[in-house]
Amino acid sequence: MDLSTAAWRKSSRSSNNGGNCVELARIDDTVAIRDSKDPDGPKLLLTPQSLRDLTQDLKNA
Repeated sequence: MDLSTAAWRKSSRSSNNGGNCVELARIDDTVAIRDSKDPDGPKLLLTPQSLRDLTQDLKNA
């Protein structure tokens, strides 16, 4: 999947002090996730439902 034109948004929970930062981009029926400190690094591609399931699992952990 070509992510070169993706509009990345930083998580509202991320701070500007260099801490843990997550960015998301929506491309068609896919949500891409990356580490803002490594924008050229690996990306995680999920469906919106899979992202909801993941965040719910993390809240319950």
